[in-house]
Amino acid sequence: MRPRSGDKASSAGLLIVNADDWGRDPETTDRALECYTLGRISSVSAMVFMEDSERAAAKAKELGIDTGLHLNLTTPFSSPKCPSPLVERQRKLARFLLRHRFAPVVFHPSLARSFEYVVAAQRAEFVRLYGAEPERLDGHHHMHLCSNVLLGGLLPPGTIVRRNFSFRRGEKGWFNRVYRRLVDRKLARRHRLVDFFFSLRPVDPPSHVQNILSLASRFTVEVDVHPINPEEHRFLAGSAISRWTGDLPIARRFAVPQRGGQPKQVIWPRDLFAWAMVSQLVF
Repeated sequence: MRPRSGDKASSAGLLIVNADDWGRDPETTDRALECYTLGRISSVSAMVFMEDSERAAAKAKELGIDTGLHLNLTTPFSSPKCPSPLVERQRKLARFLLRHRFAPVVFHPSLARSFEYVVAAQRAEFVRLYGAEPERLDGHHHMHLCSNVLLGGLLPPGTIVRRNFSFRRGEKGWFNRVYRRLVDRKLARRHRLVDFFFSLRPVDPPSHVQNILSLASRFTVEVDVHPINPEEHRFLAGSAISRWTGDLPIARRFAVPQRGGQPKQVIWPRDLFAWAMVSQLVF
């Protein structure tokens, strides 16, 4: 993969391995905790209002695990302490976002207040559990990149936010590439981003992980992992990952270099126009 214009290699590069779904349930938390203890992951992204959220938060604070907020707009909250109005608002959002694979691209004006409410509630709960605002945010099913969240300005400026997946040239179609580039460009105005973002899967073929490693020697690269998945757990907990990384260490924390300039909070008319044009193409 060739870096796009604007991607600047850091002097040494950085390999960040981040485990999603921290706190979703005890087994998910424990699998990620095992990998963290082995030094195989750098950080976790925590779900709130879930079955194991409180225990997971206590464990993260005890061990000093770098933790961000994993915004959840699609999977039902499973904590018995979750307020019923929040459960209902999230259910409405999930129905909209999951009804069609292009639904996240479309800004839904009548759901704007519900998006604000559900995102704000999760940020507040993260503060309650972890004692501070999240400095890093991403999303379950990557729904933090849906139009209502981005155009609504619901992610705090200056925070680290997960970008779109990075793909080799030719892996995705023209429309997909243009839309992802548009979203990443908007994110970069307000937030700090890694240079490249990949999923660990598929572990095979080996060329996939070798491509990640090659980029991480020169750029800041995030790898998204789910240790609850048996294939990924075997790779992370076994010796394969050590053979893969070689002399390049896995970062102990999630770090993104500060870039010049202040994050902008303005939603420009051209962004609204671009999203409208995308919506016209989709439907």
